[in-house]
Amino acid sequence: MGLRRLTRLATGLALRRRTARRRLTLLYVLMFLVSAVLLLAITGTLAVRSSSHAVKSSSGPGRLGQPSALAQANARIQQLQAQLASAQSAARADVEHRLLIGSLIALAVMIVVSVILGLVVAGRVLRPLREMTDTTRRISADNLNERLAMPGPRDELKDLADTIDGLLERLEGAFAAQRRFVANASHELRTPLTTMRASLDVAVAKPEPVPEQTLLLATRLRAELDQVDGLLDGLLVLARAQHGVLPGRRTLALDGIVSAALAARAGAIAARHLVVRHDQARSGAWVDGSQPLLSRMVANVIDNAISHNTDGGWIHVMTATGPAKPTEVTLTVDTGGPLLDQAEVDQLAQPFRRLAPDRISTGQAGAGLGLSIVAAIAAAHDGALHLRARPEGGLRVVIELPQAQPVRAGATAGAPT
Repeated sequence: MGLRRLTRLATGLALRRRTARRRLTLLYVLMFLVSAVLLLAITGTLAVRSSSHAVKSSSGPGRLGQPSALAQANARIQQLQAQLASAQSAARADVEHRLLIGSLIALAVMIVVSVILGLVVAGRVLRPLREMTDTTRRISADNLNERLAMPGPRDELKDLADTIDGLLERLEGAFAAQRRFVANASHELRTPLTTMRASLDVAVAKPEPVPEQTLLLATRLRAELDQVDGLLDGLLVLARAQHGVLPGRRTLALDGIVSAALAARAGAIAARHLVVRHDQARSGAWVDGSQPLLSRMVANVIDNAISHNTDGGWIHVMTATGPAKPTEVTLTVDTGGPLLDQAEVDQLAQPFRRLAPDRISTGQAGAGLGLSIVAAIAAAHDGALHLRARPEGGLRVVIELPQAQPVRAGATAGAPT
């Protein structure tokens, strides 16, 4: 009955799906059995050899002499029995000593072998987990289309990989739906805004005199519509940048884009009496990217430097290449201003995050999309945005972009037309 129960149990386990836990258990049991068999074989061999040696050493002549000398024979027998007992004791001690030494040697050898086998077996079994970890680390919001696609039998590791793939698929769908919603909403809302702006212009442009209150209301509504239009434009740029859409990609001079942005904002800079210093890279800062998006990125950084500043303050713009990172171009914008909290600054790259109203000198909080758009555009160009609160007050904005090969003489400098 016991054998039949064991047979049925073994058959049931074999029919079930193979799992990583059962495979590991089977491998370690087999390894232990092999180690035990080898240990028993080594100790058994040493014991047999020691016993044979003891038997040979204890054997001697068995003749008792003449029957007439009974007393002498008895004395001889007692002497031989004493010698035999002494020889057996010595042989037994020698066998035990040899067995102990052999067992210790065999145990040490099997410990080393077991460690090596355990490392090899565990490495092979856990290799899929390492591959899953490495692949998951490479996957980010920009490449959610990648999957683990782990091959092999249906076990715990396969189930884990399939679960992660399902999670990545749901995340990809959520990110895509969010980007489509922002893009579609930005496009759809432009039509009523245009209609409202046209209605205001028609109402104000009538031949009969327009009441002063109507003019004030129209001016206020037009300003609000412009702000909403700017917000929609920012959302559209953010959605495109997060979606990896880079229109008009080519090699550009980052210094040219910076110079054009500063020139376009000369009036705002003069109105606040700001001192601007622009240090250009000696060998030129060339990047490969979309001119509209890079121009928008630099413009947002300059606008942020003007808004979050003090009257009569300063702005230091610098582009550089290497030598710390020879393959990167850095755009650094330092501004003066009030002391900022680094924990608050770290949140500025998120959409709709902005400083408290008392930290903005112009009194215009904005929509909180400027630096988030900068971060998205930098990420779309395989770069990064870093924000640091300066100990003396103000903000340091550092943008890192991959460096491109300079274009030949006479090519575009990257300034927007």
